[in-house]
Amino acid sequence: MKLTRKLVLAKAKASDLESVRKLNCWGCNLTDISIFSQMPNIEVLTLSANSISSLSPLAGCLSLSELYLRRNMIPTLSELSHLRSLTRLRVLWLAENPCCGTDPSRYRLTVLRCLPRLQKLDNQVVTEDEIALALVDGDEVSTPPGSTQNQLSNNGLPDAETENDPLNYNMEETNKIREELGMKPLSRDKFSSLSSPSTREKQKLKKTHILDAVLLLLSDLDEEELRIVHTAAQNRLQTYTLDSGDSQRLTAQTENC
Repeated sequence: MKLTRKLVLAKAKASDLESVRKLNCWGCNLTDISIFSQMPNIEVLTLSANSISSLSPLAGCLSLSELYLRRNMIPTLSELSHLRSLTRLRVLWLAENPCCGTDPSRYRLTVLRCLPRLQKLDNQVVTEDEIALALVDGDEVSTPPGSTQNQLSNNGLPDAETENDPLNYNMEETNKIREELGMKPLSRDKFSSLSSPSTREKQKLKKTHILDAVLLLLSDLDEEELRIVHTAAQNRLQTYTLDSGDSQRLTAQTENC
């Protein structure tokens, strides 16, 4: 069943699509939700218990903050790539879809790596530790084959050639977070030119993601929480200072021997 303009206006009791802010289409047997490409101002959307398989029509709903998709037919987590541009999205309910798989932990980390701004996933609060872990250990989410987003990348190569390039993905992932923080993007020459990063390079990239994740989370902390982080950072720096001092003394003793 296709969600039509007439049905949307009737359910939302609105006169036009652009004025619709909240919409509940639970259990309407929907398969086609292309109408949402004409609804940029929707904020809260319930589409649970339908037969939806593609999220591409939601890519332009930039005001969306809550999205309920439980019990649909979403095939893979690649569909989440259509939600990456939704910077206001904070609540997502995706459970009971084929894309969730059989490993709840891996599924959750993968979703949070793709959408690190989420505050609640499947009715469970997202913690800061989860976000930091997801940005390092969560699986990569690529754009679905045949998607309208599957076009030329910034360096002029088709996504088919860059989609599986871990360096290209890590660069984009890092720069996306740096942009959120108001930081300058990194150029590709900051990353290794090898197609398969070495262990040392992977560790360096992990540290980059962890740092960006920590900085991103700081913006959500209040004054008291920031003071706690400040104290913890000072204690950590003191430990490094002591360790560095011990190392210097040991070096001096060795040279005098």
